[in-house]
Amino acid sequence: MALNDNIKGALLMASAMASFTISDAMIKLVTGDLTTGQIMFIRGVMTSTMILAVAWRLDALRPPSLVFNRWIALRSIAEVVAAITYIYALSMIPLPNAAAILQALPLVVTMGAALFLDEAVGWRRWLAIAVGFVGVMIIIRPGAEGFSAASVLVVGSVLAAATRDLATKKIDSALPSLMVSATAAISVTAAGGLMTLAPGGWRPVSMPNFAALAFGAVLLFGAYQTLIMAMRTGEISFIAPFRYTSLLWAIALGILLLSEMPDTWMLIGSAIVVTAGLYAFYRETVVQRRRPAEIENNLTVS
Repeated sequence: MALNDNIKGALLMASAMASFTISDAMIKLVTGDLTTGQIMFIRGVMTSTMILAVAWRLDALRPPSLVFNRWIALRSIAEVVAAITYIYALSMIPLPNAAAILQALPLVVTMGAALFLDEAVGWRRWLAIAVGFVGVMIIIRPGAEGFSAASVLVVGSVLAAATRDLATKKIDSALPSLMVSATAAISVTAAGGLMTLAPGGWRPVSMPNFAALAFGAVLLFGAYQTLIMAMRTGEISFIAPFRYTSLLWAIALGILLLSEMPDTWMLIGSAIVVTAGLYAFYRETVVQRRRPAEIENNLTVS
């Protein structure tokens, strides 16, 4: 693949991470005025509408009988849990801290694939996973003065998001990705709507807050599409590390937009998590490159 394609892919990946993080910052801005259910419902309505419109335009809509199965259900439930825990946590802890814990997601997915999908994971990647978890512990600091139960909620969001990603691997590849995204978006929207029915679940929505959520919804939709473009443009081994640029955006937005200064422990923990993630991905790349050669050698011997 041409280097130019890799550069384009890397730029697209960085753009997707920026959009995701800015969308999270928009949520952070309104958490003091709106409930978690409201945020999920309002943003979800807009995001679902955009996804369904594109799916209809691309003829990616499918009958409910083809969509409703246990893996879609599990993925949707995990998406709802991830949204609730993360949005609620953002109302209590700085965005950079939440984003730093989220960087452990690839490591958790790797662990889950080994435990539940019987994927081979060597000792080096297991070591990277363990080191990454140490980094998370440094960020949340259980028992320390800076510890917050909200940090545990972000860890819960990571586990839910990992469940979502693992369930995605079990979904029939014949089902269009847009349809899978639509079911998740609708599920989050419905869950948010139900949450607003509780006493105090709905508060007045000011125009600035609505605009922030609308902007965040557009960014979220664009991020998903840009991410797909990135994965289809460059080599995964080249562009995947650019996922971690989201942490840089979170730190910058925390300082400039939210007046949230990261502390030393958060930076140290983040560096450990990112380093462990990059090493685990490097090992995965090495393993993937060895497999064709091993298969060829086995065929030659046979």
